[in-house]
Amino acid sequence: MTTVPETLSTNTTGSSALGRIRALTAAETRLLLRNRTAVVNSVLAPLLLVAVTWVLGVTGTQASGLVVTAIGITLVLTTYSNLVSTFVARREEFVLQRMRTGELTDGEILLGSAVPTLMVSLVQIAVVAVGAVVIGDWTAPVDVVLPVLATIGGAALMVLLAAVSTAFTRTAESAQITTMPFVVATTVLSGLYLPLTAFPEAIASAARFLPLTPVVELTRLGLAGQAWDGTAVDTAGAWAQSPLPLTVLAGWVVIGAALARRMFRWAPRR
Repeated sequence: MTTVPETLSTNTTGSSALGRIRALTAAETRLLLRNRTAVVNSVLAPLLLVAVTWVLGVTGTQASGLVVTAIGITLVLTTYSNLVSTFVARREEFVLQRMRTGELTDGEILLGSAVPTLMVSLVQIAVVAVGAVVIGDWTAPVDVVLPVLATIGGAALMVLLAAVSTAFTRTAESAQITTMPFVVATTVLSGLYLPLTAFPEAIASAARFLPLTPVVELTRLGLAGQAWDGTAVDTAGAWAQSPLPLTVLAGWVVIGAALARRMFRWAPRR
């Protein structure tokens, strides 16, 4: 682990912000690739999801729903959960503290550390998307912009919320416990497993303001042409339904950034 700051100290002197982020990303990627179990699981997990779906005979519009599910689950279980462990591990080993003594800014450190996990998340989503096209009678998306905005905004939000969650996580091992309430609450009430209309109206209305729900809502609008209440929509209808989830997602990104700046700890608690 100590090789990360040493590598950066020799490669980032006088370099641009992009060069510094690239150097840190390369170092973090090498560390990730050394963990063969994590690499294999990153590929097998989406393939298993596709295989199970094929066995169950999911086709048609349900294939697009598979991609929606993959985006939501990947952002929470891969991006958010893994980054909490990564940030905490680097903090407890004094890696983050040492990197701050060089040219890297705080934002560059967080972004560079997060890029490998974000790339894994993107690969997982892509594998599921290809699998969904292969196994089902894939229908053309109603709109491609909304899912892209949802995925980018959701990824940024998960990075920020992971940084916030490190304030409550003392060790990388305990991250599985500290992240569980967020993972369970956001996935159960996001519309991934059950439509929001299955819940009482008050709970469904409140759930639309949770962090993951706007991501699911926007991707479903664009990929499946379906509003949160199950109503079928076309392109114009999808955009007409989008202002609320777009606003909620943007609001969470702003809140996440403010909380991360205030709560993220760079040194271990002693």
